[in-house]
Amino acid sequence: MSEPDPSASAADREARTDDGLASFGYRDVPRAEKAGLVREVFESVAPRYDLMNDLMSGGVHRLWKNALVDVVNPRAGERLLDVAGGTGDIAFRLARRVEEKGRARADVTVCDINPAMLRVGRDRAIDRGLLQGLTWAAGDAENLPFPDRAFDAYTIAFGLRNVTDIDQALREAWRVLKPGGRYYCLEFSKVTSAPVGRLYDAYSERALPFFGRIVAHDAESYRYLHESIRRFPPQRELAARLRRAGFAQVAWRNMTLGVVALHSGWRI
Repeated sequence: MSEPDPSASAADREARTDDGLASFGYRDVPRAEKAGLVREVFESVAPRYDLMNDLMSGGVHRLWKNALVDVVNPRAGERLLDVAGGTGDIAFRLARRVEEKGRARADVTVCDINPAMLRVGRDRAIDRGLLQGLTWAAGDAENLPFPDRAFDAYTIAFGLRNVTDIDQALREAWRVLKPGGRYYCLEFSKVTSAPVGRLYDAYSERALPFFGRIVAHDAESYRYLHESIRRFPPQRELAARLRRAGFAQVAWRNMTLGVVALHSGWRI
């Protein structure tokens, strides 16, 4: 395993993946091993994942997720897919939004590669009385267990950076969307202010492992999460990759000075 410069260019990162390597935080690991390593991270953090999100973001992640659902604007009769959403945070919001519009039942499928995250999500759904309108499926974002043209909208929140092959995951998203279907990705991104960016990097580098150690008893998993944020493609690059995957009308919206960005595209 190599230890690359975290500031390496996207082109350099792509070259390493051509050599059979994939990024796992700041390390490059064999591509075949990344999914298992990521699975171990999320099995460890699953029980306290949502509490940690509140602590690390000061609760702001809730506003980001609400903004995502506002843009999706789900309607009765639509089939919605939330990928890497095992704990149900996005799915619950989508389902409630549909029901608020006319007491119609939502049709939301949650797909996650990690059974531990899905168990957390199912338990949370039962606790909230959300017993209908949600389907839980184990599956890989790079090889989704669904037929072509099956969904009206696809969402993925803070999950794309954890896949081994981002471009393959984007192609799979395009495949399972109906013509006219909408793609939405909420993900940590490149801060637009250099001074704020330096402060944010310093905070996340120290705070994520600290909270991970104190609350989740797992500093290393949260160190990986910080590193994966640093190595994720910036806004303009991800938009270009969406276009290459076949999406049209690609756009992004920065939130909190680019700490996160909401990307969107349409399958035409």
